[in-house]
Formats: sequence, C-alpha cells, structure tokens
Amino acid sequence: MHYRLAVPEDAPALLQIYSEYIHSTITFEYTLPTTEEFAERIRTIAGFYPYIVAEEDGRCMGYAYAHRHMERAAYQWNAELSVYLAKSAVGCGLGGGLYSRLMTLLKAQGVLSVFGCVTSPNPPSDRLHKRMGFKLVGTYLQAGFKNGAWHDVNWYQKMLGDHLDDPKPPVPLSALEKDSILEVLTGRHLEF
Repeated sequence: MHYRLAVPEDAPALLQIYSEYIHSTITFEYTLPTTEEFAERIRTIAGFYPYIVAEEDGRCMGYAYAHRHMERAAYQWNAELSVYLAKSAVGCGLGGGLYSRLMTLLKAQGVLSVFGCVTSPNPPSDRLHKRMGFKLVGTYLQAGFKNGAWHDVNWYQKMLGDHLDDPKPPVPLSALEKDSILEVLTGRHLEF
C-alpha cells in the first residue's frame, strides 16, 4: 500500500469512495457533494491538517483526514479524525494504517488529543478505535436523523501527548520538514 498526502485533484477518486457511504448512516450528510465542493474541502482541510490517501496499484483504496474538533481557541489542541475505505478494503487493516499516519503527523504538529465520531451501531469502526487505543468517552443520544430514524453517536478519544500548563499552539502540516512527513507516510516512523 502506498500512502501520500491528498491534493484537490484527488476529489473524483475520493468522492467515489465517499459515494459508497452517502446513503448509510456512516455519514450524516444527506446528499453527495459535487467534485468541486469535495476538492475545496480537501484544499481547506489540507491547509492545516493531514489529509492522507492510500493507493494500491494506482487505485485509491481509502483516505483519512483530521480537522478542527471545535471552533473556540481553547480547543485548538484537539482534532477530529475521519476515515473512509473502499468496500473491498474494509477489514484489511487499512483503517489502522491511515490512522497511525494521521496521529503521528498530528502529534508532530502539536495536537494533543484526537477524537473519533462513530454512528452507533458500527462494529467495524468501534473495533478500529479500540484497537488504536481510543477510549469511549461518551454517547450523544439521538444526535442525528437519517434514513427515517434517529441515531446515537459514540465519541472516542485518544491522547497523543502530555497536556502541559503552557502548551505551544499546533503548527500547520506545512511547517513540518518534508522528509519527516515522508518518513511517516512510508511507515518508517510511526508512533501509533
């Protein structure tokens, strides 16, 4: 498997994977974004956070990204993670590979806590988060309405670093050395 940073031109391939989930409760989005909207999401998120694509034989098999967990300044040391896999890649360890790379890069950026938001029930995603060392920290009851029903959402959290009294603000991904990013993407330096 080859891992690399996503670019807006990846939008069609990533949107193809996302389209497999749009009618499920994995995402609470109702309609599929356009290619242009999806490309803009990639551009916006990748301006600060890692957005990673996993490819096999030139074909996109999955992607994962981090984004701001909440908007207020005091939350800046947190990030929320999302991962989407081609149906053929579910259960093959790809989610863990993407998460390991995301969390290693986020820690290098100065992010201290990461969160996963999982619609319940979703046993494969629950297993991924537990396997990666996340703790279930709460459940939002009847938090989203989709496909004619209300759905609970489980929130998982993992600490990436020590929460000191005077933390330095996280830096954008672009502030990291390119060689360091490449070592993470190739799997030569993974902390999680």
